Amino acid sequence: MGSNPHYSTITRAGLTLDKMTRDKSKTKEQLIEELARLRKRITESKKLTTEQKQTEAQIKTSLKEKEMLLKEIHHRVKNNLQTIHSLLSLQTKYLNDEQDKSLFKQTQDRIKTMALIHEKLYTSQDFVNIDFREYIQNLSAHLLRSYSVASRIGLRIEVEKITLDIDRAIPCSLIINELVTNSIKHAFSNDKKGCITIDFHTNKKDHVLSIQDNGKGLPENLDYRNTESLGLQLVYALTEQLHGKVRLSRSKGTKFTITFKK
Repeated sequence: MGSNPHYSTITRAGLTLDKMTRDKSKTKEQLIEELARLRKRITESKKLTTEQKQTEAQIKTSLKEKEMLLKEIHHRVKNNLQTIHSLLSLQTKYLNDEQDKSLFKQTQDRIKTMALIHEKLYTSQDFVNIDFREYIQNLSAHLLRSYSVASRIGLRIEVEKITLDIDRAIPCSLIINELVTNSIKHAFSNDKKGCITIDFHTNKKDHVLSIQDNGKGLPENLDYRNTESLGLQLVYALTEQLHGKVRLSRSKGTKFTITFKK
């Protein structure tokens, strides 16, 4: 029996169709397995995402609790310092000696200076760092009002936007308090008018703070590092606490420059 070309073609087509059917069936099984694996991964991913969200929520809750605790601490410290300030103010009324009154007044200003730091931290969204430009404006204005000299002593503030942590903010603020107070009390005798300039800026490595007045100046023989003035002793000691350096200029009044690392 001779070969029939039409029969051979049909047979080959059938075999090819059968192979395609088997391959298609195999591909379908692979797709089902892939789909099953994908579903498993999605389920695991959802579980992991849920756990991550729970962890994230716990962290946020813990952070909120710590922020509230820090806020409460600063609030209580500020209130305690304010209480001490008020007690000293009451005690001053019973003093007759003007020198004693002056010493109490200076102590009150130092306490107020530290209280303002904690007040800033209490009312700020950042419980660690302080916007020192705004703080200097508040502190210096308070000192001028405190000594009733705002009408005759001007204030020039040239301060960059600088933030300091509390460990550096407190000694730095006390330095400003001592030097501004020193200028108010000693630079402008006999109710003379004048100006105090506070400059605070940064360079590549350092913070540079300077307090300058255009008053009569310090005596040439005065060594600020070896003086009986408690205020100047504090300036020197606090600068050492900042690991900084003090430079004094007697040209056109008095200018103290304190440099410390950023």
